[in-house]
Amino acid sequence: MKAKFTLLAWFMRRCILQPGRTVTNQLAGRGQRFPPPEDLPARKLCPSKDMEGECPQEANGSHPEQREERLPTSDLAVDAGSCADPVKTGETVITEGKVKIIFPSANEVFYNPVQEFNRDLTCAVITEFIRLQLSAKGIQIAVPGEEKVEKVVVDLSEGEEAGSEPASDREGGAQVAAVGEVCKEGVRVLEALAASGLRSIRFAKEVPGLRAVVANDFSSKAVELIARNIQFNGVGHLVTSSLADARMLMYQQKAEKHPFDIIDLDPYGSPATFLDAAVQAVSEGGLLCVTCTDMAVMAGNSGETCYSKYGAMSIKGKFCHEMALRIILHSLDLRANCSQRYIVPLLSVSADFYIRVFVRVFTGQATVKASASKQALVYNCVGCGTHHFQRLGKMTSHGSNFKYSAASGPPVGPSCEHCHQRHQLGGPLWAEPLHDQAFVQRVLSALGSNPGRFGTQDRIQGMLSMVTEELSDVPLYYTLDCLSSTIHCNTPSLLQFRSALLHAGYRVSLSHACKNAIKTDAPPSVLWDIMRCWERLHPVKRERLSDTSPAFHILSVEPTYGRGLGRESGRHLARCHLCCWGENAGPACEAPGF
Repeated sequence: MKAKFTLLAWFMRRCILQPGRTVTNQLAGRGQRFPPPEDLPARKLCPSKDMEGECPQEANGSHPEQREERLPTSDLAVDAGSCADPVKTGETVITEGKVKIIFPSANEVFYNPVQEFNRDLTCAVITEFIRLQLSAKGIQIAVPGEEKVEKVVVDLSEGEEAGSEPASDREGGAQVAAVGEVCKEGVRVLEALAASGLRSIRFAKEVPGLRAVVANDFSSKAVELIARNIQFNGVGHLVTSSLADARMLMYQQKAEKHPFDIIDLDPYGSPATFLDAAVQAVSEGGLLCVTCTDMAVMAGNSGETCYSKYGAMSIKGKFCHEMALRIILHSLDLRANCSQRYIVPLLSVSADFYIRVFVRVFTGQATVKASASKQALVYNCVGCGTHHFQRLGKMTSHGSNFKYSAASGPPVGPSCEHCHQRHQLGGPLWAEPLHDQAFVQRVLSALGSNPGRFGTQDRIQGMLSMVTEELSDVPLYYTLDCLSSTIHCNTPSLLQFRSALLHAGYRVSLSHACKNAIKTDAPPSVLWDIMRCWERLHPVKRERLSDTSPAFHILSVEPTYGRGLGRESGRHLARCHLCCWGENAGPACEAPGF
């Protein structure tokens, strides 16, 4: 009796005892199951391997995707194990966005709840891409909850704004594509590695302007689950499941001249084996979305493996997250060049344990010739972390014509000029901008006019706000803790260091990839000059420094600014640079939500 009472308490605590069923019938899977009233507590959809186990949580204690949900009345009105019941024993229903996904508790199909941000961001980017594609055909898209605002028409192929016009002036008589409806002039989407089909079904339920979505996987269990989830969400008119090798599927669509407008690659690990097929199977000007989770390889822990996968040598450095973005962009462009195609990045972000890039793919032999000038090697000092870029090619204009040649180099000597240590050579990397600022601004504007559209919207807006403020023409970044640890002194605040660079006449910004990063067009000599001035305010014990250490060589040089300002001492100079600023001087506050 005591045991049954304990089981009853456990069932009630986890809200899984169905109305009208006893504990005995619940365990045996028998008994009548009645539709629950509307005010019944929601079921907690968190699978547990035993009665005592607790639901796995995020670091902040939240359950981002295993939310408490109640199944529809019709789904609970059938006995467990019946073929009419889409949810079988040992399965849970996970809600994300407007989608409910059946997921096996045994984890037979891969599912990562942490990447809700990734999927939300993808829906936002694809929505704006489709808006641009369909607006050229005179079709408007209708996003639920979006306020009518002025839209800026951007021609991404030219990279310039074409002007703006009120939405109300264009909507008269225009065809409107709504969410959940088939748009005959819409886009075809391929999710090459769909697993549970969550992403594809979210596209069908949240993104307008779709003609068809193909959710493909190589696992028969995954495809079976995808088909069930498609039926469970009622999107069979838009989403089709596919059992095939993703590469063969993409090559086949290319051979049949039936390319996809959007291809999404989100593998478990490296996407390297799928990149060649993807850049060929996407349509002209189509969108390619790629996720990389093998960050250890791309961040310098295994440079030779990175070269075998992406054609670039990764090196260890504080800038490793942005370097990973530039490695995958280099690899995409290199593979596209083999087919006389090239990429144009729209958005590239580093988040959590992965990176995510959104690029458009175009065809053009003349533009492909300039690809060598878009790649660069990086020389990184192992002592002080100073880095220099060396372009692989050079493009010079002669009137309306261009001449392409090899670049001159190297940009550094045999050893670092600041600390006299050796250099490491990394790359090639993508050396052009990571983002299309006009497109990112469009996505931000759309999110601002539709608050609450995504569960991670605040984080998306904060991330994109940081992206819009980044210096697009400055590759890689420095971190304040690295600069300070090199000379063994205290770390200046971000505000102080940015103010010093602005006062010296240089541009400076933060980076979304690292919270303590500085992107600036100032040469390394200026950065170390500022650090020397800071060290005079917070002196280190010089007698403890080795004669061969980077700190000894850097601090043995007098600040350049001090010599050119007459009677002003270096200590007073440091105060001028770093402390004495007015109320409105220095950088603005961090973007909200980041």
